[in-house]
Amino acid sequence: MTSHPGAPAAASAVVPAGRLAAGDQPVLPLGGGLELRPWRLDDADAGVLLAAGQDPDISHWNLFRVDSRTEARDRIARMHHRRTPGTGAVWAVAPPGGAAIGLAGLNDVDPADGSAEVVYWVLPEARGGGIAVLAARRLGRWALDELELRRLTLRHSTANPASCRVAERAGYVLEGTMRDALAHADGRHDVHLHALVAGEA
Repeated sequence: MTSHPGAPAAASAVVPAGRLAAGDQPVLPLGGGLELRPWRLDDADAGVLLAAGQDPDISHWNLFRVDSRTEARDRIARMHHRRTPGTGAVWAVAPPGGAAIGLAGLNDVDPADGSAEVVYWVLPEARGGGIAVLAARRLGRWALDELELRRLTLRHSTANPASCRVAERAGYVLEGTMRDALAHADGRHDVHLHALVAGEA
């Protein structure tokens, strides 16, 4: 197949395919006696995801539901399987050697475009101390500096001001409002779009 004169060259991928799945999923220190680590099957047995699935804020804003330890184990298995095609990666927020108290992850990873979406939640008993900010900031820096993505987005309903504060404190700049962009249990919501771009402090 020959190219036509003047035709634009195909853009090269920002991140080589397979980079996210290469090697072991890293453990990322957060500070404050916490880290981001891969989810383990004993997190299901500890009831972490079951508790998260029953929390009204997590289930509402994240469309997250887990009703049994069997479902929790299946979800953890799916978290690990997502790294294989390189479409996502999910970490537990936890003290070293301890039980998880939250989640942070990358969704919709697009290596060719160099983009991904950051997601997170924290259990009720761990809220109010800036843990979600630490997790979103640390994961963002790893994704941009180590994975070498170019752009990360973070979206939340405009009716969820707590997530807006987390995004802004973690350095994700508010870019605008996406109208009628997400469905929650109570209907469609307008969404704030935040982003963190490579090279930003």
